[in-house]
Amino acid sequence: MGRKKLHPSAKCKQHNASLNKKIPHQTKRISPSKRNEINVQCEKLFHLSSNPAYETQLWENYVQISSILEKVKRLEEMKIESSKRCEAIGNFVKWLRENGANIDGVSIAEFPGYDFGLKAERNFTEGHMILDIPRKLIFCTQTAAPELSILQNDPLVQHMPHVALAIALLIERHKENSQWKHYLDVLPNQYSTVLYMSTNDMIELKGSPTLEAALKQCRNIARQYSYFNRFFQNNQNSVSELLREVFTYEEYCWAVSTVMTRQNRIPNEDGSKMIYGLIPMWDMCNHEEGKITTDFNRISDKCECFAMRNFEAGEQIFIAYGARTNSDFFVHSGFVSIDNKQDGFKLRLGISKADALQKERVELLAKLALPSNDEFLLKPGMEPISDDLLAFLRVFSMRKPELEHWLQSDKVLDLKHVDCALETVIEENVRRFMLTRLKLLIANYPTTLEEDLEIMNSSLSHHKKLALQLRITEKQILHGALDYVEQWIKA
Repeated sequence: MGRKKLHPSAKCKQHNASLNKKIPHQTKRISPSKRNEINVQCEKLFHLSSNPAYETQLWENYVQISSILEKVKRLEEMKIESSKRCEAIGNFVKWLRENGANIDGVSIAEFPGYDFGLKAERNFTEGHMILDIPRKLIFCTQTAAPELSILQNDPLVQHMPHVALAIALLIERHKENSQWKHYLDVLPNQYSTVLYMSTNDMIELKGSPTLEAALKQCRNIARQYSYFNRFFQNNQNSVSELLREVFTYEEYCWAVSTVMTRQNRIPNEDGSKMIYGLIPMWDMCNHEEGKITTDFNRISDKCECFAMRNFEAGEQIFIAYGARTNSDFFVHSGFVSIDNKQDGFKLRLGISKADALQKERVELLAKLALPSNDEFLLKPGMEPISDDLLAFLRVFSMRKPELEHWLQSDKVLDLKHVDCALETVIEENVRRFMLTRLKLLIANYPTTLEEDLEIMNSSLSHHKKLALQLRITEKQILHGALDYVEQWIKA
């Protein structure tokens, strides 16, 4: 499953570990010499992933980071005992029912192309409640891993709720007699997020704007891993004692990916703020485009999910994860939605500081409530250029007289309308700019759309196929926008 938000949000065995430093995963303790080498490599990793000088060389930086991580993974000698997730489902469902979850009429089942999902055991009509999960079953820092309070002053745990939730998962995964055992047992052992991609997989994103987001994500997680490795090795507290011998890069990737793909926002107990949590059973639902039909009921103190359409008995129950691009789905959730009507190609535009008319352009953009540097989405369909993008391009293409005119005009919002009366030369400049930019973006890919569609018929690894699907959806948006602009020029 992928990430879901309440407000538009492999196979692993539970491990026995305690604060007495019982080591569940590894068949032997890492030797002092290997531990020293891991620490040395982590220091290199922290430097490579923290130094801003490398941010302008993201690919080279990623290759260096990946090389070090390969050494670290070999030194950590991960030997994880695994059981089939299906063997844990019975105890998981029993645990849910015993703790007040209403899951009548649904079950967990395997579906082709989806791994596990939620199955309807009876007919559900649109708007009918499918399940509700009480707060005490929602995994968050208020209900799980009380030991985390020891780290409350740590800057990462304090200011990055996703990181805090990941560490909480590791605490519950490794401590003895965790009350979350049955939930942890049904979680995947691996995910399809970019953290599990090799450099050979990642290069398939060449030419895509998603490559930068993927590389930055990998860089950030490498930095966090090296930070916590140093922390757990050098501090004397119950969390460090528990995780010191079992904290590895692969363990952290698992925890972070679990959070990325399953996190949801719910109100905290007093309703004063929103917090992130993992909602058992509901997080087994896979994505389908539609309306958001899940919310948190403050009166009953439960997460409630309603059918977004009719579901017949035996059918997989889907929910909508919200309006997100395939780039976001790919990086954070590890999948691509082929017919995603909310998709978009991220087009980065900005006003140069060297522009002699920068001040006037920025001022006019402010009147339009538009930033001077931002990403704009080219959308699929008949109207790929949004009102905001059109207005930005017009301001970007104006000469001084037009800028002065519109800065004084009380009808500045007309610039967002396609039929706004403008000098012909301005509109021609906008069209030529977009035509040139789109052709360059398409040419930036090493393969054509037609070649990618042909490659889809060949045998590919899972990650390569995902990257290819993403490239295809991006190129289809670009070609649709190019056709639109070419027709616009002819009009």
